Amino acid sequence: FLSFSLKILAMCVGKCSRIVGPCLLALGTLSVLASILLLFPGGASRYLLQGHLGRHARALPGLWGGGIAVSTAGTTLSQLCLSPLSVCVPPQALLSVLLSKLALLGSAACFVLCGVGLSTGPLCLHNSTALGPGHNYLYNRSAWSTCLEPEGIVAWHVGLFSLLLLVSAAEMLLALLQILNGLLGCLCGSCEGK
Repeated sequence: FLSFSLKILAMCVGKCSRIVGPCLLALGTLSVLASILLLFPGGASRYLLQGHLGRHARALPGLWGGGIAVSTAGTTLSQLCLSPLSVCVPPQALLSVLLSKLALLGSAACFVLCGVGLSTGPLCLHNSTALGPGHNYLYNRSAWSTCLEPEGIVAWHVGLFSLLLLVSAAEMLLALLQILNGLLGCLCGSCEGK
């Protein structure tokens, strides 16, 4: 019975990795795209060229944290799953755990920075002091119209930072799942008949 249970567990470990790797890769790509779009409010490049962007948008957390770190882990996990050994062999399982920790760290950094960026608000030219320090613009949609330039910056900022928060939360969840999966792969040994 124990041998049969380990065989079932090994098959689940391999299947899980084959799903998590491509999902992390897709989410990492989406994170990079959203982070790059933050640099071009309304599709205009002049705000980037003139340096009129908020520091959290300029930090590009979705590029390096939720993007490169996560995509690196996702790509390598996908390649490990295609190899004849897969992630059920302890060395590959250990590598998948280490890469998943990198993805977890990158997505957590992205989550924190995007949360701060979302709460801070965008950098904009406004026609009143309604968006001054201490004002919570997120819950006051009528204050969004006080930003004159770039046009629609508040919706752009809120939409993209919210997307990055959701993506990085999903990345953290998948990275944690793969860490547990990799640890099980270290314990279960070889996957026969994956």
